[in-house]
Amino acid sequence: KMPASVPEADRRHRASAAFSLSFLSLVFSITAFSSSYWCEGTRKVAKPFCKGDSKGDLCIRFNSPDGNSSQAVQYIWETGDDKFVEKKFHAGIWYSCEEMVNEEGEKCRSFISLTPASDRGVLWLSIVAELLYVVLLLTGNILMAVEMCYYSSVIDGLKINAFSAVVTVLAGLLGMVAHMMYTTVFQMTVNLGPEDWRPHTWDYGWSYGLAWTSFACCMAAAVTTINKYTKTILEFKHKRKKLERSFRIQYKFPDH
Repeated sequence: KMPASVPEADRRHRASAAFSLSFLSLVFSITAFSSSYWCEGTRKVAKPFCKGDSKGDLCIRFNSPDGNSSQAVQYIWETGDDKFVEKKFHAGIWYSCEEMVNEEGEKCRSFISLTPASDRGVLWLSIVAELLYVVLLLTGNILMAVEMCYYSSVIDGLKINAFSAVVTVLAGLLGMVAHMMYTTVFQMTVNLGPEDWRPHTWDYGWSYGLAWTSFACCMAAAVTTINKYTKTILEFKHKRKKLERSFRIQYKFPDH
């Protein structure tokens, strides 16, 4: 009995590994898709004039009530970087947020509205591809869960296994295309976007890394599922050959 149960246990382990990878991929993709930290950086913003009694490095004192005060001409002598302050910003598929000067909190805008009109079609394609990626990952997860928990025969399990492998591979391809399209759109928005949004420095954020980690987990799940399917087929062929060999031997030397 032991040799017969080993392949079954191996199949169970491979199925649970594929499901775990696919589930991780789904969680990572939903988290990344809903967040706004795909890209982070800073913007150079001109310092506003100080209002009332407000002081500090984040505003410019101008037109002081005291006419003889040296602060009255401070703005004239400030040049270059002295006139600017750096604000942190972060952007995702849905919206872009940046720090407020002299105020707490963030100001957020729709990233779609910031994208140049010529690139909005590509951004919408990216959003649709990301949504399909999540839907296909969810479908693959459900199929893998059904295969693990219930199927009437090994043949039924193989059919579900094959379908889940195809769905997961398609999901991975869509995810890769969606991430690459968003990267292209963001870079175009940096170059051609509104003047009051363009970043001074920027880099990819944790959401972007999470999106690509999701893709890696998805492809690993697909490879594990295909490997499980191939190994089960090979086991069937091996058993069939053994059975045919035993029948031939039995036919040549019948039991009298």
